[in-house]
Amino acid sequence: MINLTPWLQAPAWYVGYSGGLDSTVLLHMLARHARNHPAPPLRALHVHHGLQSAANAWPAHCQSICDQLGIELRVIPVEVSPGASLEQAARDARYAAFRRVLGPGDILFAAQHRDDQAETLLLRLLRGAGLRGLTAMPTQRPLGQGSLVRPLLDVSRKQLYDYAQAHGLNWIEDPSNDDTAFARNYLRGEVFPLLQQRWPQASQNFARAAEHLGEALGLLDELARTDLAQAGEGASLAWPQLDSLDLAMLGTLSPARQRNALQYWLSRRTRLPDTRHWAGWADLRDAAGDAQPIWRLADGQVVRSHGRIWWLSGDWLKQPAGEVAWREPGAALELPDNGSVRLVCTRPMSGLHVAYRQGGEVLDIPGRGRRDLKRLLNELQVPHFVRPRLPLLYCGERLLAVANLPSLAQADCQLHWQPPTNAQGLS
Repeated sequence: MINLTPWLQAPAWYVGYSGGLDSTVLLHMLARHARNHPAPPLRALHVHHGLQSAANAWPAHCQSICDQLGIELRVIPVEVSPGASLEQAARDARYAAFRRVLGPGDILFAAQHRDDQAETLLLRLLRGAGLRGLTAMPTQRPLGQGSLVRPLLDVSRKQLYDYAQAHGLNWIEDPSNDDTAFARNYLRGEVFPLLQQRWPQASQNFARAAEHLGEALGLLDELARTDLAQAGEGASLAWPQLDSLDLAMLGTLSPARQRNALQYWLSRRTRLPDTRHWAGWADLRDAAGDAQPIWRLADGQVVRSHGRIWWLSGDWLKQPAGEVAWREPGAALELPDNGSVRLVCTRPMSGLHVAYRQGGEVLDIPGRGRRDLKRLLNELQVPHFVRPRLPLLYCGERLLAVANLPSLAQADCQLHWQPPTNAQGLS
């Protein structure tokens, strides 16, 4: 029923095992394959969300099934953050747990099937999703250090049920699946049975339509990559960890093409904005030249500075403070919430510390004398959001160097800053 050949060289296989019908069938198939063919080590992962009392019995059931199949089971308790969508919050917690488990090259098999594909398409249509939201779930995508694989996307729910019956499998019936207050359950229990009475191939056709939409999205992604390559030119070499885009170049594109490029750029960084939130992009794009607008999104924010836009998340949304004494100038110095710095100096130095701007700083520039640091940063067009967290090297009260700006340092003393590694929030 499924082809596992593409993933036979992975270091390890994992199965997202809820105990329900779909994941039980997938686990059984993988266990049979592992018994009869060479395969990577196989383990099951059961995420315990703790959202209903009935779920407390599910780890024991899953352990019993895994014992019968000779499969190692790991139960992972998670806390689900409250929010507007309990389903989404539970999914976020579940996949965060999976990302923590996967090592380099590992595979996590998930049991989504053809009917799930069709339900997802219809659900997103009803929510007014754009093309990116309407495309089919991919068979494989990156997840943490490994990959998420969905080998059942061409298999119907009925085929899975027939397999389970034929092999005498036992599975959990989640009581929440009957609660039609959840949108997906309503579609599954009330809408799709009616559709399939009139159009028996409805689920298959919906899934095929999602694949066609995926092809169209692929073409738009090619266009986005071309536009972004041009918009990415001219970035400052001082901040290699921060991707930025030229606002003027984006402005030459049509509004639809701007959104297409930005959707591609943001899709690796955050949940994409819906139609209402795109007004934030227009506000940022059209603000006055000396303004500092912010477009806040689910997992970070887009800011504007010196004619470019930048994505900030993680530690970049925190404000580093205080100063850090440098007891071993020859070694890298970790800065709380702000990456690390290292010093390249041709003479021994002592009494060094790293601090941040407070205002009024001056720096001795060879050949230029004492200059106001604010004016120097303006000359170099340092982005406004970088300035409060830009490491400054002091010897006592004397400012010696500004990180990553060779012209703002004593000739024999350069400070190199590695900004926070989660600056881009790439996912």
